[in-house]
Amino acid sequence: MNKVLVQATELFRGEFDLARTEVQENLNRAMIAIGLVVAAIVLFLVALNVLAAALVTGIAELGIGAGWAALIVGGVFLIIGLGMVLMGKNKLASASLAPSRTARNVQRDVRTTKEATYG
Repeated sequence: MNKVLVQATELFRGEFDLARTEVQENLNRAMIAIGLVVAAIVLFLVALNVLAAALVTGIAELGIGAGWAALIVGGVFLIIGLGMVLMGKNKLASASLAPSRTARNVQRDVRTTKEATYG
């Protein structure tokens, strides 16, 4: 019985170390992804400003006042941006940083330990 307890303790200690490592790996990947997204956002904002100015100029040359052209372009970009925020929020909510492999391993280890102890 004592041998099973020692083995179970070592097993759970190993699973805890695995969980910690898995969470750290997931967080590192998330931080890299966030850095890339932030850099992309900066570049997109610059490009969007240039393209918006060109679009406003193009619409204004069609005979619509510059103010109205800017309002139209800004409104369209606002609607697109809101849609993108909602999509991103939904995708972020579905992502998990939890150590799922470790959770499955721990459940399996608990069953094995119970079987070894009681069965």
